[in-house]
Amino acid sequence: MADNNDPSWERAVIEKLVLETLTEQRRRRRWGIFFKLLAFLYLTVVLMATVDWQTSSERLADGKKHTALVQMTGVISAKSDASAEHVIDALQAAFEDKGTAAVVLRINSPGGSPVQAGMINDEIRRLRAKYTDVPLYVVVEDICASGGYYVAAAADNIYVDKASIVGSIGVLMDGFGFTGTMEKLGVERRLLTAGENKGFLDPFSPQNAQHKAHAQQMLGEIHQQFIKVVRDGRGKRLKETPEMFSGLMWSGAKSVEMGLADGFGSVESVARDIVKAEEIRDFTVKPNFAEKLAKQFGADMAEGAASALARFSLR
Repeated sequence: MADNNDPSWERAVIEKLVLETLTEQRRRRRWGIFFKLLAFLYLTVVLMATVDWQTSSERLADGKKHTALVQMTGVISAKSDASAEHVIDALQAAFEDKGTAAVVLRINSPGGSPVQAGMINDEIRRLRAKYTDVPLYVVVEDICASGGYYVAAAADNIYVDKASIVGSIGVLMDGFGFTGTMEKLGVERRLLTAGENKGFLDPFSPQNAQHKAHAQQMLGEIHQQFIKVVRDGRGKRLKETPEMFSGLMWSGAKSVEMGLADGFGSVESVARDIVKAEEIRDFTVKPNFAEKLAKQFGADMAEGAASALARFSLR
């Protein structure tokens, strides 16, 4: 029997209780890990059971083909979801899939970079020439203007809603002039350049007539490129008027009358009635988490600030 006057027995009891408590905690932790792994395994089995693991060749084997969908939404720029990189990757995957009966490019864009739009237009033409048995149709939702229409012009056919906004075949270069404000504030502009035109369209200097004329010439060249793309793409379907290439926009109903579009339809109706393949598979490239995070925190703020002052745009 322990001597109650001996303090060592109390220490021994406490140590024993602590060890038993730690052992019990370890046991609970092990069981917790076990049940978490069991739950994870269960979810994995459920997902594997619900995912369609059929390959394209298997889809063809049962005679089923699909309509491949690619979506181009928002401003067309190198850093947007509607960049040439994203759209072209999606188009290539859609055309290469052996189960694709036709590709539908859904456009809802006010326009953007003429370079990005031109790259997409060129790639559509290349893919159509390579895969001659796979047509590409454009379906316009709310708006298909400027750079958006630059892309659409490469399609076999363009389908719109009666109230869609279509057109704006023109080019703009926007910016600001701060010289009057600077004078009122007593601010002096000190611009040093090597090259007499290096300060081209500087917003803090008075507008230079020669610079303005040069910019207008470049705008005219890009506008003529745009007009050629539309004429080549639409051909004899166009019913040209003096206003067609003036930068104006029209309703979807009017665009059909003018030959800028071919008829009315949605993605679903085109897949069902035109393609005759009601199953729609989305090939749109989705930005990953890192890309979204970079956009959220403004990874390209300096570039955006510079382009806001003066930029070419099909908008």
